[in-house]
Amino acid sequence: MSAKHQWLLIVSALTCTYLIWGSTYLAIKYAIESFPPFVMVGLRFTVAGSLLYVTLRSMGHAAPTLIQWRGAALVGLLLPVLGNGTVSYVQLHVSSSVAALAIATAPIWMAIFSSLWGHKISRREWLGIAIGLVGILLLNTRGSLQGDWLSAFLLMFAAASWSLGSVWSKHMAMPTGLMGAASQMLCGGLIALIFSAAFGEQWPADITARSWAAIAFLIVLGSIVAFSAYHWLLHNVRPMVASSNTFVNPVVAFVVGVLFAGEQIHVMEYIALAVILVGVFLVLTATTEAVPDEQIV
Repeated sequence: MSAKHQWLLIVSALTCTYLIWGSTYLAIKYAIESFPPFVMVGLRFTVAGSLLYVTLRSMGHAAPTLIQWRGAALVGLLLPVLGNGTVSYVQLHVSSSVAALAIATAPIWMAIFSSLWGHKISRREWLGIAIGLVGILLLNTRGSLQGDWLSAFLLMFAAASWSLGSVWSKHMAMPTGLMGAASQMLCGGLIALIFSAAFGEQWPADITARSWAAIAFLIVLGSIVAFSAYHWLLHNVRPMVASSNTFVNPVVAFVVGVLFAGEQIHVMEYIALAVILVGVFLVLTATTEAVPDEQIV
């Protein structure tokens, strides 16, 4: 693959994770108006994973091996269930824009977990991470999450789970290409339905048209398109670039939440967002000192 073609793919994939995933926070808010959180997550990823899996198999792609299914199940637990599922639950209590802003801690966890596999983070990256952490602290002590430590903890837990799964997936047996994304979504969706049953969630008696539309958006764009793009990025760029969407998503979520849902943004949240964006710039313009066994972009 030529360098120009590679960069076009990277830009396209990042655009998907930036814009589509930034909008999914509002879509989740609309979906959980009718669906319980883990019912929604289970439905979203089971349908998306099944559609992509059947399509790939019909095109001649090989089915995952048993050990690859095991890896897909572990990543499915960490990303769609503990990551996305926890965020969906917290959005019962906080706005979509605040949830997206809090999840910006993911690159901090990404750097920590990457170091467990020999990834040496540059000083500029650490500075960006530290500045991003300051923005999150501002949000938790002066913004909408002030005093709501349970929601803050759950959002940090979701970011850590997502980051661990993202990094770990590069070091375990996993189906190649889009089959990896399909198997992870399918496993994650089925595990989410098990969680839903364990938590006693029930299928909703009344489902609004807006919730159905949100589910369709999450399945097609949020999962099949954006999740597949993210899976590709994880295996073609360094983890900090792949996870950069967690910095940009809050900006998109802010705009979408204010324009389409009339969400109120506190002044401190704008300040926290500005601080986090400074961290983004430092992380994305940093050079990597040493990253064994990875392709660096």
